[in-house]
Amino acid sequence: MSADAPLAGLVLAGGRSTRMQRDKATLEFNGETQLARAMRLVGTHCERTFVSVRADQQTEDERARWPQVLDRLGEVGPAAGILAAQEMLPDHAWLVVAVDLPLLDDATLAALVAARDPAAVATAYRSSGDALPEPLCAIWEPASHAPLAAFIEGGRSCPRKFLITHHARLVELASPQALANVNTPADYAAVTALGAGEAR
Repeated sequence: MSADAPLAGLVLAGGRSTRMQRDKATLEFNGETQLARAMRLVGTHCERTFVSVRADQQTEDERARWPQVLDRLGEVGPAAGILAAQEMLPDHAWLVVAVDLPLLDDATLAALVAARDPAAVATAYRSSGDALPEPLCAIWEPASHAPLAAFIEGGRSCPRKFLITHHARLVELASPQALANVNTPADYAAVTALGAGEAR
């Protein structure tokens, strides 16, 4: 089934942005929110694209604009959003991207899609920093659903550790800055300086 699985898109935007002290999904670069930009980029490569949200985020203006996947597991983190998406469309593979990647570009996503290995549980970029999988810019195949559910039920929630232990296919990242994320106001300033544009 996985070899022919259509590709759906998931932008993970269910975090609380505690360190940023502002909602990361609504931060703007070049006049576009991070969520709108991520949805646009991911949507280019997928037949359907969704934003992952917590229950208390469903009616927020920015998130309400898009089709949603509801995270029902509370504080589990990004893995819960991925699992919820898989449960909603179990016959799809999922191109999963974190909302806080303002330098992500179409070339990076296109290369990942081209390198997709449907026989693996997932295809992910290898981090340029520590050579470990980058689970939040990755393609998660239908075959990852059952082991991911078991992983979470076993009290584990780190998607990176899941991909390490389940032997995801890793792809070299041509442009390391494409996966630079923003978690703090300092990150926001630094990424803006790299060329993401003026924050508004």
